[in-house]
Amino acid sequence: MLLHDLFGLTGRTALVTGGSSGIGRAIAEALAGAGAHVVIAARTVEGLERTTAEVTANEAVSAAGGEVSWLRADLTNRAGAHALADAVLEGHGHVDIVVNSAGVNIRPPLGELTEPEWDTTMAVNLEAPFVLGQRLAPAMLQRGYGRFIHISSQQAHRPFASSGAYGVSKAAVEGLARSQAEAWSAGGVTANSLIPGFVQTPLNTRLSSDPEVVAALAARTLVGRNGLPEDFAGAAVFLASPAAAYITGQSLAVDGGFSVH
Repeated sequence: MLLHDLFGLTGRTALVTGGSSGIGRAIAEALAGAGAHVVIAARTVEGLERTTAEVTANEAVSAAGGEVSWLRADLTNRAGAHALADAVLEGHGHVDIVVNSAGVNIRPPLGELTEPEWDTTMAVNLEAPFVLGQRLAPAMLQRGYGRFIHISSQQAHRPFASSGAYGVSKAAVEGLARSQAEAWSAGGVTANSLIPGFVQTPLNTRLSSDPEVVAALAARTLVGRNGLPEDFAGAAVFLASPAAAYITGQSLAVDGGFSVH
């Protein structure tokens, strides 16, 4: 009973952007496995339908009473972020947990970066989390419970592999989490960031295509391997749960020791 009281999410509703693949999918499945109703949002309907069906078929999710549904969302502009907030509020009335995992990873050398590439990066990686926070936090504050979890990056702290606009956006989203924490934590709404090491997901296809780079990144960790999407499941459930009520404004590295090696 104690474990469920600490980490259980029964009766909670979670929104996971980018929830149809990669880290977002692993987190969505973990939250559902802890008993939450999880709404995954992404641009591609095929991926949303496939992920929803596969997670729903997971016996552990069913046993925990978790559920999964989906909403199509285009977060490349503010209108799309507002439309997602509208859809979530209309369909569910409120959400208790928001995981901002949707991202774009456009990384030409900074001198070649165009203004449209900058704008798209900021829209998805920073402005969508801001809009969703502004729109969804008020109902959380009324209920006295809320969790914002942002997926950041090593590039927020150290530039490598042409960090460009991507690194700037991830540094900013960690700053956003701290500002959200300052604004809302006294009302029971926390905000934190998870910082992955290198994880071979669709977002990292450029680096993943070079075996030597993949091996070098693994060698930089302390555990001797690159990350897997499922490495983020436990950290996300923890930050979403009652157990993390006194943790806010923090950036937690889930990187196998990459950042300290």
